Amino acid sequence: MAFTTTLRHGRRLISSGSSFEAAYSYSRAVVVGSHIMLSGTTGYDYAAETLAGAAAEQTRQLFRNAELAFAQVGATLANVVRVRMFIARPEDYEAVMAVFAEAFRGVDPACTTVQAGLFDPEIRVEMDMDALLDVAA
Repeated sequence: MAFTTTLRHGRRLISSGSSFEAAYSYSRAVVVGSHIMLSGTTGYDYAAETLAGAAAEQTRQLFRNAELAFAQVGATLANVVRVRMFIARPEDYEAVMAVFAEAFRGVDPACTTVQAGLFDPEIRVEMDMDALLDVAA
């Protein structure tokens, strides 16, 4: 992913270069002051242009994608204070949560988990996150 940053209306707009962002007019992340808001992120591997079949691997890739976006503004997963998670299949809950626990051990952000139908039936998990630049585990 090739990231770019744009300043507009007092906000830093972080773009991953995804065609979806350009087509639908949204940013991968928006930074206002010390607050970072990461858009819904999936486990699509943009470099390989693939999506793993297993929920656990999609979740690992999702976190790699999130880390790339956060790195653009000097943050990591340790800066995350809130996660909203959408899991397409209830049988994937344990696998997704095991990877979540690996990623956030010691950070322990607030978290909401919802079972939801996602637009692409192959996508098994999506998350959006809020982070603060002045907070780290």
